[in-house]
Amino acid sequence: MTVVALRLAGPLQAWGSRSRFVRRETEKAPTKSGVIGMVAAAKGLRRTDSLGELPDLRFGVRIDQPGQLLRDFQTAQRPKKEKDGTTSWSSLPLSQRYYVSDAVFLAVLEGERGLVEGIDEAVRGPEFPLYLGRRSCPPAGPVALGVYDRGLEEALASLPWVASTRSQRRHRANTVRLATVRDAHPDEAEGELVQDIPVSFDPNRRQHAWRTITRGTVEIDNPHGTAEKGEEHDPMASLGG
Repeated sequence: MTVVALRLAGPLQAWGSRSRFVRRETEKAPTKSGVIGMVAAAKGLRRTDSLGELPDLRFGVRIDQPGQLLRDFQTAQRPKKEKDGTTSWSSLPLSQRYYVSDAVFLAVLEGERGLVEGIDEAVRGPEFPLYLGRRSCPPAGPVALGVYDRGLEEALASLPWVASTRSQRRHRANTVRLATVRDAHPDEAEGELVQDIPVSFDPNRRQHAWRTITRGTVEIDNPHGTAEKGEEHDPMASLGG
């Protein structure tokens, strides 16, 4: 199989999967529906257009730089013109919007070569502006990382660490353990159900189906690691165990 890799980095990101009314939440990692939506925008699809084969792609994400959860408390007023020509203001419901700040993710989509090559090309020259889950969250830097001849799991375990250089230098270790979230295989016994497969982005009948995800970790080299290799620490050896 073939994958296309994307680097999702920006001051703010918002990947909601269960937001309701005035509380707009975010997951700690990009959602499949959010990334498919970004790809659809890159390909010039409108909200009412069919998504074609995009929802059938396998999806996985690696949390290379977790960032921090940020809450934005919003107030707003609506103007109303009175009969005497004056303007009065009425308060709108208070809302809370959550973001992940200063985070970097590696997102991977697996599918047929022609389809993923088209995604890579579209993201490099998008028809509509790209954003990281919410319109107020543009990406910082190039998103496309290229197309690779390997499977989803291998890509998450082998592609280089894409955290910022500053973040990499904070870690002295020569390797880092990073969390992953990916589509589960049909034969995997354990998994977690989330309503995160986009069926339609039409504002009048937005629909999402369920998918099963699996959480794990991978170990990746740190190009800025400075720890010296020494003998393996074995506390039981001192006790004669």
